Amino acid sequence: MHIVFKQIKLVGLATVLFFLVANSFAQSEASRWKAQFTVGINSPSSNGFVTGFEGKSVNFPTIQLGVQRMFKPQYGVKLDYGFNRLEQDSGSPYFKINYSRINAQFVYDITPIANFLPPHLGVVAHAGPGFSMVKPLSGYSENNTSFLNAMAGLEFHYTVSRTLSVFFDTSYIYGFSSEFSPISDGFGSFNGNLFTATVGVSVSLSGCYYCD
Repeated sequence: MHIVFKQIKLVGLATVLFFLVANSFAQSEASRWKAQFTVGINSPSSNGFVTGFEGKSVNFPTIQLGVQRMFKPQYGVKLDYGFNRLEQDSGSPYFKINYSRINAQFVYDITPIANFLPPHLGVVAHAGPGFSMVKPLSGYSENNTSFLNAMAGLEFHYTVSRTLSVFFDTSYIYGFSSEFSPISDGFGSFNGNLFTATVGVSVSLSGCYYCD
């Protein structure tokens, strides 16, 4: 438990420093705030489950909420939360898992250098550290676990207006976790990596600074 609290403190400190450093580059610039919301599916790595337990290769839902700030037309930062439901595959003992994460990420708009894209389409890359929290349900609730993670992904945007875009996001979340010991701690739980694919909207909250 002490290790978990230490990890949470480290992530919190890293998040605060991340935004303070980024903000130092933008004191004289107009900022652009965005809110993002997406829904979709997830696919967990099979090695994240202990022997005897297998998860579905595709699960629903994945829900992601984020706040993003662009400091320049091409780069910024965002803080986002993701919720993922994982379930057992056929032939496996029954289980359900709530996998949550929070990440602070650097955002880079690739669109200006991807000049082959048609009008109204854009591509944004994002990556950054975070913290994952795994909560098993249905009889295995004592096997909670948590660990640091690193996340990276791409967003494919279609501009609807100067303040609204719809987008498709693909992301990979790598978990810095240790093996379950004893193995019974992993019954109905998960400590692996996760791929997500979601669709949603991005809404400008601060007018049209750096609008596409």
